[in-house]
Amino acid sequence: MIEPANSYPEIKPGPDWEKAKPEVLPKPTYWPFFLAMGLAFTFWGLLTTWVILTAGLLIFVVSLIGWINLLRHE
Repeated sequence: MIEPANSYPEIKPGPDWEKAKPEVLPKPTYWPFFLAMGLAFTFWGLLTTWVILTAGLLIFVVSLIGWINLLRHE
């Protein structure tokens, strides 16, 4: 007989269990996306032209500063 996919046994927390940490997660942000985009532009610029390299470095630095600034104020 085939069991349904959601037939896991239910686990209830015991009295000695603690909450997982951190209890409060950081807010989602776009800074990691722009950081990765700046890194991709930087490597692309290394292979092609200095204009794309400069744009990539600028995007990378601005997004890194923005992300660090956001994390400092949380």
